[in-house]
Amino acid sequence: MSFSGRVTGAFFSPDATFKALAEKTVWLDVILIVLMGVLLFSYFSAPYLQDDQVQILEDNTRLRDRYGDEQFEQMLELRRNPPPWQTYLGYTMAGLGLLADLLISSLVILVLGRMGSTEGRFGQIFTALVHANLIDKVLGNGVRTFLVLSKKSFFQAMTSPAMFFPQLEPTSFAYTLLNQFDFFQLWMFGILALGLTHIFKIELRRALFISYFFWFLKSLLNLGISILVMQVYL
Repeated sequence: MSFSGRVTGAFFSPDATFKALAEKTVWLDVILIVLMGVLLFSYFSAPYLQDDQVQILEDNTRLRDRYGDEQFEQMLELRRNPPPWQTYLGYTMAGLGLLADLLISSLVILVLGRMGSTEGRFGQIFTALVHANLIDKVLGNGVRTFLVLSKKSFFQAMTSPAMFFPQLEPTSFAYTLLNQFDFFQLWMFGILALGLTHIFKIELRRALFISYFFWFLKSLLNLGISILVMQVYL
């Protein structure tokens, strides 16, 4: 299947596309597109994320009391005017984070799938996951970029139920919880299940369970990390 056929197929004919990918794994060209989607979103959203973080920090009286006025003002200044290397490091970490996420996710899904099937290889799952990420990292990030630029805010531009509750604080548990139900993420794991049916040779119902159970585990991890960060820094 051609590059353009695989890209458009992920959106318009996912079952046939993932069936072909299960038979012949190819992912290098598409992972570059997915990486481009991540880096472009990081580039356009970074100034607004910085402004939002400065605003949150300025309103954090507990942190000011903990570190004292002088050290707190130094933290604020560093957040307002980060050194150039920090910006480039952010882009690098975004790219490496994407690769690590794809590799670890593929391994976990392989383990889950092998619990009920003797079929399936790591490369097949990695290929399916890369193509499924066209939904979230390309189309999803395109929509998020538009929202960030139009709303002039990073935290008010999420594509999850949190967008319907603008009064929620970005540091609140409710905001973090609602963000786990990102519309593009849910779509992505739905079409990933189509790929798992062909990879593990299982029925769609079981593939949907594996895909969304993994989403559930990943969401729990994100929630746990967010709670930890809020307890340490807020």
